[in-house]
Amino acid sequence: MSRTILVFGGGYLGEAIARRAEAEGARAILTSRSPERRQALEARGVAALDPEDTEALARAAADAHAIVVAAPPDARGCPGARVLLPALAAAGAYPDWIGYVSSTAVYGDRAGGWVFEDDPLNAASIQGARRVRAEREWLEAGPGLGLTIQIFRLPGIYGPGRSPVDRLRAGTAQLVRKPGQIFNRIHVDDAAAGLFASMAQPRPGGLYNLADDEPAPADVVTEWAARRLGVALPPETDWTDPSVSETMRRFYLDSKRVSNARAKAELGWRPAFSSYREGIEAMLAAG
Repeated sequence: MSRTILVFGGGYLGEAIARRAEAEGARAILTSRSPERRQALEARGVAALDPEDTEALARAAADAHAIVVAAPPDARGCPGARVLLPALAAAGAYPDWIGYVSSTAVYGDRAGGWVFEDDPLNAASIQGARRVRAEREWLEAGPGLGLTIQIFRLPGIYGPGRSPVDRLRAGTAQLVRKPGQIFNRIHVDDAAAGLFASMAQPRPGGLYNLADDEPAPADVVTEWAARRLGVALPPETDWTDPSVSETMRRFYLDSKRVSNARAKAELGWRPAFSSYREGIEAMLAAG
């Protein structure tokens, strides 16, 4: 029987999970509230369902050997937990593995210092605080329902279609400077690989940072990408400028270096794109 992975939140990472599942002989089912998004996924050969279709979602959850929750939390907590936990309990279903995709925003600002999975959480934003709450929901629910829950904390995800290269080519890149600010990033395919490495070695309550090996300031990455493309640098912009999106500004609230040592040691995972340079070079080579 083919393995099935249910991904609650069929966005950018969800598609990468679907690609890897296909490569490994598994099947992925992604959720999306948008009919247009579901249609686009189906056109690419990826099964998709409406998360508000409770019966279809319950069937998919009961049949899945693994579940990835990649949808962001809202003011009420994790939307995946609200619908999946009751569905699993009602069906008496016990998937081998459940992974909640969180964010390194839970650590807050560390003034450029290193952070590890067991460090205290000190989220500096509403979004980070919601991630802390969602992590707690899953970790507290797991033992009571006999479920194997893992938490994955990811920094900003990049890859084809979502990178400095794409923004430079589109003329939308900004050279945002904030002295002393530094953070990690993760290529979308490396993030998917980390999840699959954990599926092969489930550990109840496991916490893992999935990040690249080389934290770097955003302006350094943009400058390197512009030189690599042979294009002019975009104009410099202060991080507080109104032209900087709210999403991007959240990245500049925190400055930290994220350790991926535990994922390497326990899962045998290594990022194929150890820094932004390898990730960008791969995108350029792929056209």
